[in-house]
Amino acid sequence: MRETPDELAELQRLLDDSLSGSTAHLRSIVGAGDRALTAERLTGLLTGMRTLAISTVTAKGEPRISAGDGHFLHGRWVFGTSTTAAKARHLAARPAVSVALIEGERLGVFTHGTAHPLNPADGPAHPAWPDILPYLDEFYGDFMRRDDLAFYRVEPHWMVAWAAPAA
Repeated sequence: MRETPDELAELQRLLDDSLSGSTAHLRSIVGAGDRALTAERLTGLLTGMRTLAISTVTAKGEPRISAGDGHFLHGRWVFGTSTTAAKARHLAARPAVSVALIEGERLGVFTHGTAHPLNPADGPAHPAWPDILPYLDEFYGDFMRRDDLAFYRVEPHWMVAWAAPAA
């Protein structure tokens, strides 16, 4: 867990607002028992790398989904891809993104938001990049030294997270 108390409070507000504004159907699934996750429990569960389903939108408005390494840092998803990937082109033109983590019936985290480039090739780094880069360096080692990697931080406007009670 790398979140500050302020980041945890912000994440908790997002989780509460997202779930309370969701459909009755979703609330009946996530809110059943103690399945809905608190910010503190969520950040405790989301350590290390997780494989995410990342959805972007083509120029024709068609959805595209792909997998990617995801890291939950400071209450936000961070993921990377090649600068030559279709995903990178989509996000450059249309930064709206949906990200899902699904681990069977044990854990689900669904996020809608905007993907912000952390290390753009043609401009200044995102303000969060200096805090995130050491973590990614430690995790990926020399792989991070490639020039063709683009990393993104998802600024969520909606996030719902649930886990099986024993998770």
